[in-house]
Amino acid sequence: MTAPHARPVVLFVCEHGAAKSVIAAAHLRRLAAERGVPLDARAAGLAPDAEFPPHVVAGLLADGLEVPRGRPHALVDDDLAAAGYVVSLGCDLGAPSPPAAARWDDLPHVSDGYGAARDAIVARVSELLIRLGGAAGGAPSSGRGASQ
Repeated sequence: MTAPHARPVVLFVCEHGAAKSVIAAAHLRRLAAERGVPLDARAAGLAPDAEFPPHVVAGLLADGLEVPRGRPHALVDDDLAAAGYVVSLGCDLGAPSPPAAARWDDLPHVSDGYGAARDAIVARVSELLIRLGGAAGGAPSSGRGASQ
């Protein structure tokens, strides 16, 4: 059960929980902190890798962001239950989808180049933060949902 004053959670889910979701969560945390938006961003994978790829770790460090500890996190039902908003990145969460959800299926592969993938992810994350009230500090808007 979530505490009454807990920060809203945005959950990013990708196939392996080791690249796109991790990059998205790290950059959303950074942007939210810069804009004074109280939220938490988490990453998970449907079939998590054993470790974070070295090029993702190097990219996050070069971006001045925290590298997750341990190994990629496997998606569990509690993650979905705790999330106020869920973004799937190139994977299908199955049916039924969480009510506040988006699919970002058209992002570049991180394995094809960290910089291009990061830039595309950050652009989407910035738009999402605005939709969630990060520009004016307002309430989340309904908007485009799955078409994002």
